[in-house]
Parts: sequence; structure tokens; C-alpha cells
Amino acid sequence: MTDKAVQEAILKALGTVEVPGGGTLDAFPGLSDVIVTKSAAAFAISVQPGMEAAFGPVRAAAQEAALKVAGGRKVMVSLSAEKPPSNAQPASARRPGPPPREPVPGIARIIAVGSGKGGVGKSTCAVNLALALKAQGLRVGLLDADLYGPSLPKLLGIEGKPALRDDGIFRPFEVYGLKAMSIGPMLEGHQAVVWRGPMATSALRQLLRETDWGELDVLVVDLPPGTGDIQISLVQQVELAGAVIVSTPQDLALIDARKAIDMLARVQVPILGIIENMSYFIAPDTGKRYDIFGHGGARRAAEEIGAVFLGEIPLVMSIREGGDEGRPVVAVAPESPDTQAFLSIGATIAAAIARR
Repeated sequence: MTDKAVQEAILKALGTVEVPGGGTLDAFPGLSDVIVTKSAAAFAISVQPGMEAAFGPVRAAAQEAALKVAGGRKVMVSLSAEKPPSNAQPASARRPGPPPREPVPGIARIIAVGSGKGGVGKSTCAVNLALALKAQGLRVGLLDADLYGPSLPKLLGIEGKPALRDDGIFRPFEVYGLKAMSIGPMLEGHQAVVWRGPMATSALRQLLRETDWGELDVLVVDLPPGTGDIQISLVQQVELAGAVIVSTPQDLALIDARKAIDMLARVQVPILGIIENMSYFIAPDTGKRYDIFGHGGARRAAEEIGAVFLGEIPLVMSIREGGDEGRPVVAVAPESPDTQAFLSIGATIAAAIARR
């Protein structure tokens, strides 16, 4: 079936799901568009505050109905409530806060890799950091939480959609000794993810909790840049052992990196340290060093806020070429100076999380 045909079939199936107060879900005003890709289908149900429990069975029935006609695709259904005006309810009647954080079965620790802005090499660092942790003898997984710009398929050379168990749970990709999951392989070519916050955070929950990770010592989560819904959703869902911030040396990147650090501090996520990526460039023909983006800014920022400076990653062709080819430098060039920089950082982080 084409994606359009599956979309129509799901809407028809939702016509069999009754909602509280009468009517069926296909005509419910809180139903979002149904988005279908080659291996997934997703939609959101938005309800009035306080109606979440009443619509819980509706969400379950909707997922079951959609699965029957989704042609083997993974079905993601989110349920959310719109926020009431601040003066709409007395304090005693306001809804409780987010549910308590719950560990992911089989995963001992979760760390996040973030940045204040895009283009600083965060995802490249996340992949090579995960491999550096593996080199410490740890069982490591890697979750691509950058739903709007997933990079892990390219960086790890992942192709094809993820396999599903009979119960609809994802089987992660296994590459270079890592277990990895990303929404990227479920998208068509250059297809954009056009999801509002509730659907994106629901997709994050499902990628995190409906993947068969097995037993992991650490899961590395590659966050999107900035301080948006995905970051907030992650820290509300699970306890993080800490976060690593990636920045280039230039002031513009550091301004945004400080914002990411401030957000994490506000939600009580320990900062494991700061990496200065693209720290310097050594010309291969002359051996002369160039500080293209400046130098030492991340170290100074770490000192100012009392964080650990994890190290400098140079701007080198091998890291860029390895990322483009799906051959990360830590995996394919274990003796190179670039790999040694990542391994040193990985050893520092492994020691830090072992103490937590």
C-alpha cells in the first residue's frame, strides 16, 4: 500500500474507536494529521486538561486499530492535554506535575550529549564518544534524539528500516559494537519531520522505551541543539547520569552552549564536562597550526562555571571523511591522534559516571 492509502486506512480504522462523550476518533477535533512514512505512522490526540485518564483507553484502542492496517509499520500515538490559562483553576485544583522518572529496563546509566546550537559537530562527537566508552569495556547504546535532523544513520552507515519484534518493539541496529536507534531510517529520503512538541516527545518516549536495548552499561543520547521540547521531555522521563556539552571555541557558539548548560542545571542534570570541538587545525603540508575558530574558549567557559574541561578535538579531514562515509574515526583508526583525543575523553567520562 502507498503511504497515502495507509493514511486513509488508518483514518477509517479510527472511525471504529469511540471517544468519551460520544462520537468516534476520526471526527474528534483533537486528532492531529496522520503522518505516514515507509516504516512508521504517527498521530496525536489532544484533549482538555484533566481528561488524560479518560482518553487512555482511547489511545490504546487507536493504536491497536491503526496497527491492523499500517502494513507492518510502527505506530506511534501520543496523548496530551493543552495547558489551561494560568488563572483558570485554583491552586488546589491544578493538575499534578509530570510523572516520576522511570528507569529504562536493562540500561544502567544514561548520558546526554548536547550543544547550544547546531553545526558544532555534536553528533559526530556523540558517535565517537560512544565508541570511546565501548573501548573502556562498557556495553554501549546510542539513541538519536535529534528527531528533526537525525544524523546517526549517516555517521554510522546505517541503511534499511529497523526490524520489529512480533510485539512491535524495535530491534536496534548493531554496528561497530554499538546498539543504535534513530528515526532517520524510517523516513523517505529527504522527508522532513513536521511534528509539534507532543508528537515529537511521544516519538522520543517510544524510541527510548520500545527498543530492545538488552543489557547496557550506558546509553548515549544525542540531543538536538538548543533547549526545546526534546531536552525537557528526556529529563522528565529518565534520570540522567550527566550531560556532555559540545562547543567550538568561538564566542557565538559558547553563548548558546552556556544556555544549554543553564537549562540542564535548572533540571538538576550533572554536567560531566565540556568538549571543545574543531579546536585547531594543523596544515598537513606545512605542519603549521591555525586557530580557525579561536582557541581555548571552551576551557575558559568550563573554568568560569566550575565544570570539567574534557579536552580538545582538532579540525581534521579524517573525522569529517569518516562521518560522511559512515566510518567513525574511533572505530576505523584506533591509533590515530584524533582517536586518542576521544579515548581520553571517554576514559574521563567513564570514571565520572562510575562514581555516580
